[in-house]
Amino acid sequence: MNPRLAAAAVALLLTAGAATGCSSPASTPEPTPSFSSEDEAFAAAEATYRAYVDALNHVDLSDPSTFEGVYAWTTGDANAGARESLSQMHADGWDVSGPTIVALARARQQSPTSPDLNVVALDVCLDISGVRLVDAHRDSVASADRRDLQSMLVTMTASTSSSTRFLISNVDGREGSPECVG
Repeated sequence: MNPRLAAAAVALLLTAGAATGCSSPASTPEPTPSFSSEDEAFAAAEATYRAYVDALNHVDLSDPSTFEGVYAWTTGDANAGARESLSQMHADGWDVSGPTIVALARARQQSPTSPDLNVVALDVCLDISGVRLVDAHRDSVASADRRDLQSMLVTMTASTSSSTRFLISNVDGREGSPECVG
């Protein structure tokens, strides 16, 4: 596994796989729900992301059945990346412990003239100070210069198959405001 993926795996256990450019599984896009306001859409997006992080916190890399909760909150490239990353970490005998904590989840500004409430983005700061990811030899796979707060950009796509009406379609690192400092 490449070092960038390993560092992101520590941040989210897998979300860097969502940014690797994997093609999404063949599927027909489902109809998208509409939201009555930006506030409603962003509240649903934040609820989705928090449920996703909760699912990540319940992953046991030795038990692939625990990956299903993560897959349920993702679609497209994010889902393909999650499947690839978690499967590889399982095959490599990695172990993860400690919680990922959402320190900030803030709606990214939509276009004021034509907001698309069926695709929204969140600027996220994750506290991974308690997360430990080790290989089969119990050696840490985290970069020595890993920051305890990780900056992420999370894109959500509306979905009728989700209880929150969103699924995560992409996760990537980000720079700039809001800064994740601590």
